[in-house]
Amino acid sequence: MKPAILSVDDDPGVSRAVVRDLRRHYGENYRIVRAQSGADGLAALREMKLRGQAVAVLLADYRMPEMNGIEFLEQAMDIHPFARRVLLTAYADTDAAIDAINVVDLDHYLLKPWDPPEEKLYPVIDEQLEAWLSTDQRPITETKIVGHRWSARSSQVREFMARNQLSYRWYMSDEPEGVRLLEAAGADADHLPVVVTAAGNALIDPTDAELADRVGLSTTPARDFYDLIVIGGGPAGLGAALYGASEGLRTVLVERTATGGQAGQSSRIENYLGFPDGVSGSQLADRARRQAAKFGAEVITTRDVVGLEVNGSARTVRFADGSKLDAHTVIVATGVTYRKHPAASVDDFTGRGVYYGSAMTEAPRCANEDVYIVGGANSAGQAAVYLSRSARSVTIVVRADSLDKSMSHYLIQQIQGIGNIRVRLCTEVIGVEGDTHLERIRLRDNAGNIEETVSAGWLFLFIGAAPGTEWLDGVVKRDNRGFVLAGPDLGAKPRGWTLERPPHHLETSVPGVFVAGDVHAESAKRVASAVGEGAMAVMLVHRYLAMP
Repeated sequence: MKPAILSVDDDPGVSRAVVRDLRRHYGENYRIVRAQSGADGLAALREMKLRGQAVAVLLADYRMPEMNGIEFLEQAMDIHPFARRVLLTAYADTDAAIDAINVVDLDHYLLKPWDPPEEKLYPVIDEQLEAWLSTDQRPITETKIVGHRWSARSSQVREFMARNQLSYRWYMSDEPEGVRLLEAAGADADHLPVVVTAAGNALIDPTDAELADRVGLSTTPARDFYDLIVIGGGPAGLGAALYGASEGLRTVLVERTATGGQAGQSSRIENYLGFPDGVSGSQLADRARRQAAKFGAEVITTRDVVGLEVNGSARTVRFADGSKLDAHTVIVATGVTYRKHPAASVDDFTGRGVYYGSAMTEAPRCANEDVYIVGGANSAGQAAVYLSRSARSVTIVVRADSLDKSMSHYLIQQIQGIGNIRVRLCTEVIGVEGDTHLERIRLRDNAGNIEETVSAGWLFLFIGAAPGTEWLDGVVKRDNRGFVLAGPDLGAKPRGWTLERPPHHLETSVPGVFVAGDVHAESAKRVASAVGEGAMAVMLVHRYLAMP
């Protein structure tokens, strides 16, 4: 966008003349904006602020009703503090113009008439533009988020943007630019976060679905019926969507938050085939999503699946908003989520120093801080290695007496070689404390039954796996922990099975509904095996569709 030069004058004749002369000389490189009152001028400045458009010069007439030029420039400073300020005044008002130098830090006052502009107008504006350009106030055109440092919802919005590979700029609600954006959006610090899109739309405390609609994510399927619906956008779901679309199936992937799943939050995956130097989870997820889309798979986000039905040969997926989607087949690849930590006050501080996963998003704020991580699996180890690069210290808290049973050997070796990481075995978090945010963590050494309280502002939780498959109640058989049973685990002919053949290897108790990845009972809980199961499930989908 071109930087703007704004002229404010209530006299239509004067206003048109000023804008005419400005456009003639500066129109090629600057957007010339005209307003006929101070209120209209301020509205235009707020709109440009939200769009991220830079304002180079403000040219305001002194004598205007309701709001004179000095009053306008004084308020305009709060919105665009780096714009150069010029007052247009008659000879009789020069004293007021001089006073304005002290009130609004006026850069210049210009006497009427300004003819000829080559002598009286352009040299003044040239000087102001040169001064403005020297400050290098380049506009921020990407999405802007204004929030509070210890707001749980602000943290969730940042996480949503980051996991969906959307760039944004973060502003604290009490810093000058954050205050200016809130004022331009007509919001206040009691209604955070405020998201300002690249198009200049201000969203006050938006839901994920509202945010997705405004930042360009696809949230609505293109058709009502598909060959294959893949539920879940982790490695298994992405693998299934890629192979399904590449083999000619009309495929749609439905994801509640962002593609990548838990793997997408990993700072570095080093044991995945084909990446000898490792790859971050977000990079892997982004490449897989783009690859699936290249073959024609649709990816829709912020759709929460709440039910599955069998309607003749169709499999119907129902969403929380009451809509539905039909297909010949369904692959359930919803993965798992981290279990809620039972320790006292953890829920109260979630998003305010306590985070489930989220190491990548919060890592820059942990520089030179003491960080605690709970969990003994690979995700916890990868987060510890990543955070150790900037944190003062990283402590891994594990209830078990060893990492060997739950963490890959290569990660254990890395952790042992990093000086600012320590591992506390046989230890658990029993509570967290603080005022507005996390300040202290209560620990218990179970080996010696010793309790202690440590000072820390950051706690990352990577504990266990909950499948979240309640929406399958009464339809698909699961084990006692909620993981989906399939193939041989169902027996030769499970109750309700209507076909003469037994279920395929990854087929659930409902013909035409398959499972892949971590939500599958007794799965390997590794990225490579999840991708493999996604591909295998598509092969079995073809077999199902080929049945007479």
